[in-house]
Amino acid sequence: MLGFFVRLLIGALGLALAAVLVPGMQIHGLATLLAAALLLGAVNATVRPVVLILTLPITVLTLGLFLLAVNAAMLALVAALLEGFVLSGFGSALAGAIVVGLTGWIAAWYVGPSGRVEILVVRSHDR
Repeated sequence: MLGFFVRLLIGALGLALAAVLVPGMQIHGLATLLAAALLLGAVNATVRPVVLILTLPITVLTLGLFLLAVNAAMLALVAALLEGFVLSGFGSALAGAIVVGLTGWIAAWYVGPSGRVEILVVRSHDR
């Protein structure tokens, strides 16, 4: 359960960072931010796998770059479903998806599957 909340907060952090950095992306209020993070997680768990399978040929053809468009579409779907989450266009959705994805990727280095912070320490032995 802790892992769920940590990942929810990481998603919310990514969305908040994207709202600050990306022109044309606005999230009004903390409740909307948390709802957007929760809904984005749900959309990525349910809708995104179906879309990935349907778009597999174009994803292979573009060597995976089309996944950016899929991620932007998932973010745009969340914005369409939530009042208070505004995207001005596909460019804003694409830039927002990149920021959210990078935030999640960086956080995944430090957060394990259980939600605990894990830091790997490598010690070299002088011989």
